[in-house]
Amino acid sequence: MPPRLPPLSALRLFEAAGRHQSFKRAAAELHLTPSAVSHGIVGLEQTLGVALFVRSPQGLTLTPEGVDYLAYVTEAFSLLLTGTRRLPTPDASRAIAITCAPTLASRWLLPRLDMFMRRMPGVDITVDTSRRQVGFPTDGFDFAIRLSRAPVASDTWHRLFGERFVPVCSPAYHAMHADEDGNIDLRTATRIHVGSASEDWQVWVESAGIDDFDTRGGLTFDSIQMAFEAAMMGLGVVIGRRPLVDEYLANGVLVPAHGITTQSQGAYWLICAPDIEPHPECVAFRDWVIDQAGTHQGE
Repeated sequence: MPPRLPPLSALRLFEAAGRHQSFKRAAAELHLTPSAVSHGIVGLEQTLGVALFVRSPQGLTLTPEGVDYLAYVTEAFSLLLTGTRRLPTPDASRAIAITCAPTLASRWLLPRLDMFMRRMPGVDITVDTSRRQVGFPTDGFDFAIRLSRAPVASDTWHRLFGERFVPVCSPAYHAMHADEDGNIDLRTATRIHVGSASEDWQVWVESAGIDDFDTRGGLTFDSIQMAFEAAMMGLGVVIGRRPLVDEYLANGVLVPAHGITTQSQGAYWLICAPDIEPHPECVAFRDWVIDQAGTHQGE
C-alpha cells in the first residue's frame, strides 16, 4: 500500500518554518501562534517518522532529512501555485499581489496607485508591507519591491531608482542650530538613526568626505517613517532618503540641515514572479511601475 500524503496544512507549516528557520516568523507569516506551528510540525514529524528540525537554545535548524524534504515540498507548492495561476478566471476576479518595503509603499507607491487603478479598472490589488523574505512563487506574490545593493542579472529583476541621502530636520530645529550659510554642525547635532537601515549616517559621512565625525549616539528607531516623524517633531537630524522624503521637503515640514547630498550604494528593484506573462494585468503593472520609476528619475 503506498504511503499516505501528509495533510496539506501541515506541509504548509513545514515549508514556512523551513524557509524562515523559525517557528515564530512562520507563525507571523501564516497568522498563527508559534505554538500552533510547533504542534503542527511535531504532528508532521510523527506522521513521517522522521525528525525535520533540530531544536536548540541557539535556534531552529533543519536536519539533513529536513533539508532534503523541504526542497521537494517547496517545488510541489510552486507547481500547485503555478497550475492554479494558469487556470482561466473571469476578468472580475483579476488580482495583483505586491509586497513592498513599508516606507516606499506609503511615500512613493500609494500616491501613484490611483493612476494604475484608473488604467486597469476591475483589478483587485493587495499590498503587503512586511519585511520578510519573499519566496516566489510559493508566497503567492506577483511582485516584490525591495532595496538591494547588489545588481541582479535576471529578466525578472528591474532596477527602479537609487536613493539620495540628505540630512534633514524640522524648520524650528534648523532655525535654532544653523549657521549663516544654512548648515548645521552635524558633529554636535542630535542625530536620529534608523536601526533597520543598512545605509545610514556612516554611509553619508564617508560619501561626503567628512573627517573626524563620530556617527554614534542620539536617537534610534526601527523604521524610516518613525525617524522622519521624530525629525518633524524637532528632536534632531535624520538622513533623508529621496524620493521617500521628497513630499516632506516640498511641504516644508522638513528642510535640509546640510548642503551635501550623496548617492546610496543600493537601489530599489521590482522583482516579478516568473509566471506573470500570461496575465495581462500583471504585465501592465510591471510596465507601469517601470514607467513611473523613469518619470521619477526625470523629475
